[in-house]
Amino acid sequence: QVQLVESGGGLVQAGSSLRLSCAASGRTFSNFAMGWFRQAPGKERAFVATIGWSGTTTDYADSVKGRFTISRDNGKNTVYLQMNSLKPEDTGVYYCAASGGAPIATMEFEYVLWGRGTQVTVSS
Repeated sequence: QVQLVESGGGLVQAGSSLRLSCAASGRTFSNFAMGWFRQAPGKERAFVATIGWSGTTTDYADSVKGRFTISRDNGKNTVYLQMNSLKPEDTGVYYCAASGGAPIATMEFEYVLWGRGTQVTVSS
């Protein structure tokens, strides 16, 4: 069964750091862009970060640039999201997703497989 499983979420104070992981199983995603999205309470799911298949190309939402870093280890079929200087507005459910083949992808419709999400809560 092909699936993505996120981990690493939790409750932290503002200014703290967290590292999310997304482990893929059932097939390799080393040839596809991967991404992170988040859904804040009462809001629609929004793009956070994406990384190309080789790991050399990345893109971020303006709200997280300079604080979040996406990376991947294709040997482990895992994608990471290092989140530093967390703010209360970063609170939400974070989803990992695998693209349908685009070299880099920032839009939801470009992704074909989603994880179930991991909760991140940042207190002030």
